[in-house]
Amino acid sequence: MELSVVPIEMPEGLNVIIGQAHFIKVVEDLHEALAASNSYLRFGVAFCEASGPCLIRRSGNAEDLVELAARNAESIGAGHSFIVYLRDGYPVNVLNALKQVPEVCTVYCATANPVEVLIAQTDLGRGIVGVVDGMPPAGIETPADEAARRLLLREMGYKL
Repeated sequence: MELSVVPIEMPEGLNVIIGQAHFIKVVEDLHEALAASNSYLRFGVAFCEASGPCLIRRSGNAEDLVELAARNAESIGAGHSFIVYLRDGYPVNVLNALKQVPEVCTVYCATANPVEVLIAQTDLGRGIVGVVDGMPPAGIETPADEAARRLLLREMGYKL
């Protein structure tokens, strides 16, 4: 087995969701779940088919994000993995809908942070071992940090 690291492209202003699913139908189902979540959301989806022709299947409503997703899915190259790029929306607004898609097995991350995917390669193929999402902690929050966190969530409309 060989381990490697695949850096994921993270253009400014985008979020990414990386996961694993089990059936080619996931491309359409992820598309439908994302499109139904918000009419302003722009997205691109790519899925690495693990049998048959083993193609990278893709969909979305923003061609630049579809191309970005396909390019990064090809870099990951792990069977049954998927990647979703979002613009004009956040993972918190779509994650539950995506996790409810019957083909989705695992969500590894949903983030705007720099991301690296840890890949294991064997004679059979490639698989995602996990992800590195962002930077390590710089310390434990103080009462002032806690107050700032609570204020930010309220300003964003996620808490009353």
